[in-house]
Amino acid sequence: MISVMLIDDHASFRQPLAFMIDREPDLAVVAEAGTLAEARAALADSELDIAVVDIDLPDGSGLDLVPDIRRSHPGAGVIVLSASADPRHRALAIEAGAAGVLPKSGAIADVIAAMRRLWQGEALIPPAEMIELLREASRHRAHAHGTRQALERLTPREREVLQALADGLSDKDIAERLHLGPKTVRTHMANMLGKLGVDSRLQALVLAARHGVVRFD
Repeated sequence: MISVMLIDDHASFRQPLAFMIDREPDLAVVAEAGTLAEARAALADSELDIAVVDIDLPDGSGLDLVPDIRRSHPGAGVIVLSASADPRHRALAIEAGAAGVLPKSGAIADVIAAMRRLWQGEALIPPAEMIELLREASRHRAHAHGTRQALERLTPREREVLQALADGLSDKDIAERLHLGPKTVRTHMANMLGKLGVDSRLQALVLAARHGVVRFD
């Protein structure tokens, strides 16, 4: 019997998947979780052969759970489900130790088939594609590291200007909030964009939000 753990915060998806898996004669769901915390608690109490992990969880990324599963259950395989078509998610999942990534919108039969293939020792991803995904993950890590370094070079005043942008303020409003002249605000903007290597304020906000430098209330 192949023991399966399901980690997905949407009960409307997880429960039907569990129902279909339990109907199979060689598969059994031994644990379910809807958050990273629940999954980590369940790992200590469950024997499992395969974990099916959603990327988007309420308390973090399911990708953070993949190494935990691999450490606590070295023989277990991990299949990641993603609702996004972003190839970076696929690359980072493989880098984390997942055996494969399936679209969350796909058929349940495809997930079950992948479980059986994994249990039988088959590779879900061809070696050449695996190598390219690992290269893509490495490139993404390097780019993210460079972005973090660029954000760290922002001065406190430039960070204030960036947060004011996130608050939806115009240049005039930013000048009033920070007690600056309009020309000084524009200078800070130009310096900020130059440090981040972007061409627009929107791009700067996207980078800053992705790395937690600004908040949107």
